[in-house]
Amino acid sequence: QVQLVESGGALVQAGGSLRLSCAASGRTFSLYLWGWFRQAPGKEREFVAAISWSTDRQYYADSLKGRFTISRDDAKTTVYLQMNSLKPEDTAVYYCAAARPRSIFTVNHPSDYDYWGQGTQVTVSS
Repeated sequence: QVQLVESGGALVQAGGSLRLSCAASGRTFSLYLWGWFRQAPGKEREFVAAISWSTDRQYYADSLKGRFTISRDDAKTTVYLQMNSLKPEDTAVYYCAAARPRSIFTVNHPSDYDYWGQGTQVTVSS
């Protein structure tokens, strides 16, 4: 089992920045990919970014590329999401997720992730 705990959500003005963190514990050596998703009220959960556990390869939603950056620490116990130039439409609950290896994997599909954090609220005011 893997436990994920997000932190860093806050109320921020448009144009500001935030860095979210996701701390992992448990059988983290079994992981393949870490991801960030977000869900706004009344909307489906949306892929934000992902990073390979072993290679550091990064994946981004096209609409967020250039403003958001995913990274992880060398110990592979924490993944970060740096969010810059925030807009009111970035307001959502942000979730950290992690996936075990599998033969077929779609990086932006929530159903392909095995573990989820409880979420952290990001609110961007105009």
